Amino acid sequence: MTNFHISFGTEVADALRDGHPVVALESTIVSHGLPRPDNLLVARQIEQAVRDGGAVPATIGMVGGELIVGLDDAQLTRLATVDGVSKLSVRDLAVAAATGADGATTVAATSAVAAAAGIGVFATGGLGGVHREAAQTFDESADLVTLARTPIAVVCAGVKSILDVGATLERLETLGVSVVGYRTRRFPGFYLTDAGFELDWSVESPEQVADVLAARERQGVHQGGLIVANPLPVDEQLDPALHDRTLADGLAMLAEDGVTGKAVTPFLLAHFHAATKGASLAVNVRIILRNADLAARIAVAAAARRTDSPA
Repeated sequence: MTNFHISFGTEVADALRDGHPVVALESTIVSHGLPRPDNLLVARQIEQAVRDGGAVPATIGMVGGELIVGLDDAQLTRLATVDGVSKLSVRDLAVAAATGADGATTVAATSAVAAAAGIGVFATGGLGGVHREAAQTFDESADLVTLARTPIAVVCAGVKSILDVGATLERLETLGVSVVGYRTRRFPGFYLTDAGFELDWSVESPEQVADVLAARERQGVHQGGLIVANPLPVDEQLDPALHDRTLADGLAMLAEDGVTGKAVTPFLLAHFHAATKGASLAVNVRIILRNADLAARIAVAAAARRTDSPA
């Protein structure tokens, strides 16, 4: 019988045992989010950004039914290069393990596995959210409800502007997920620095984020996630005029081609990549590298706070 327990890479296991800072990373961006062969190169760059920030990277994924926290390079290469890698949300993990699948974890699954493994900080590009026609389709990412019950800090650049950003923020409020802007009171729109929505709270440093996490733990009241919305600098965002034009054209194409449901997001992302001549992909990479760096610094600050706190 297969061992269905979570497995740990040696470096991650040692870091967790010794109280060193660890940052969780998703694998869906490797297998589904970026084109080959760039995906493997960027995956290694993301891990290096975490190391440069002083923390240990723990890329999470499934290989042959084994759920692994801290993929080694051979395992990472496998998920980046083989066909048929399943996209795993939380609900899929047990089924995928029992069937011996290769799988890449989404934001929801990575958050849940990381929290179960004792990792408190997770870096990703952007959250899933409420889709634009959710009133008819009920299409909403499992990321939101998972974060409502998972005590983890997720560093991201907001949600992609192809989603209904306003509705996503409303759902996060209803679900009790904390959202803070990193050095901003404006919620970022992934490709864009500002998605057009005000935030109630902001934090100014990794140490302040660590204080928020410590307060949540000490109070013992709130068990949900903390979203740290980290916007791109204005001079690094996708040109807003190009963005708006591309989005409008993409939405028109959706209606014309009758694309609905799960096909909407990959359709629009592929359209962005083609219509911007790769500029959106370059922005995507900048986002995840910046978030990996910030997450590492938050993890370092949180580890130092634990060390300095009285027993």
